[in-house]
Amino acid sequence: MLLAIDIGNTNITIGCIDIESDTIVCEARIATDKTRTSDQYGVEIKTMLEAYGCSIDSIEDCIIASVVPPVFNAVRSGVYKVIHKSPMVVGAGLKTGLDIRLEHPAQVGSDRIVIAVAALAKRKAPLILIDMGTATTVEVIEPKNRYLGGVIMPGTRISLDALTSRTAQLPGINLDQPGNIIARNTVDAMRSGIMYGTAAMLDGVIDRMAEELGHPSTIIATGGIAPYIIPLCRHEITLERDLLLHGLNIIYRLNKAN
Repeated sequence: MLLAIDIGNTNITIGCIDIESDTIVCEARIATDKTRTSDQYGVEIKTMLEAYGCSIDSIEDCIIASVVPPVFNAVRSGVYKVIHKSPMVVGAGLKTGLDIRLEHPAQVGSDRIVIAVAALAKRKAPLILIDMGTATTVEVIEPKNRYLGGVIMPGTRISLDALTSRTAQLPGINLDQPGNIIARNTVDAMRSGIMYGTAAMLDGVIDRMAEELGHPSTIIATGGIAPYIIPLCRHEITLERDLLLHGLNIIYRLNKAN
């Protein structure tokens, strides 16, 4: 069994993948917390896996991707204390199969690379990839696995939190399905604005990218917020779950011999 971990700004995604069948056996999330020690992370990861029926004794190896440096060392140390193996770490030096065409390739977040690798295993380029988490990213992959880059925007929940925290009379709301775009009360107006507004923003970015590229692309979306927003978009966008875990598994296989 492969233990795959992605450390995001809000959540840490943990998955067990059957090495023989490439099947995700279990998946869980815990909150990202910069104050936790390696011992705390080790115990929580072990407890979470066992709660989902994945025995620590079945873990043969581990791979970690992280965009939160202050948490990375605590998680890596915690994992080592539990499985007694040093995890493979997504970063410079690992093979990904991508031709990264950025000015500073080392600055690309590991989560964006992992998602691109997973998407290319499922679809042929050209691709536009949307990841909706703490931040919303839109990436472009051209034929021959050329990773051109993209845009980074505030995530939907960050925008909503900023709206409610900076205004005295606007309440906190849930991201429920909005009704008409022209709302008739404050809560519905906020929900309509944040959700239709995000969908319109994505549609606009996709249109501009297609215009700049000179051709259409297959569009894939992932991330915890995506199921709420993507159905409101006007473009044909395919929702894909578990791209991070599948991408980690692919990168692990590409580099296992090393």
